[in-house]
Amino acid sequence: MLVPDPKVVRGLLTRYASLQIALAEKRTPEGARELEDVSYTLCVMMATRGVHEAVAAGDALLLAGSGRAGLREPDGGGAVPLPV
Repeated sequence: MLVPDPKVVRGLLTRYASLQIALAEKRTPEGARELEDVSYTLCVMMATRGVHEAVAAGDALLLAGSGRAGLREPDGGGAVPLPV
């Protein structure tokens, strides 16, 4: 399986978040179209059908690249939040 370039994924996730914020403040047809394009690109790049899954997969990819992946709570629960 091909792994997307983390730099490209980071850029798409940043653009996705920025567009979400901008559209929450003021909805424009251009902004909505760009968000649709970025969402589609994220889905294709992360091999998912929905943007929420694509964002989660992108976050996981970036987390794995940061060396923080796989950290678990002692009880086997979710990932341990690390200070930034």
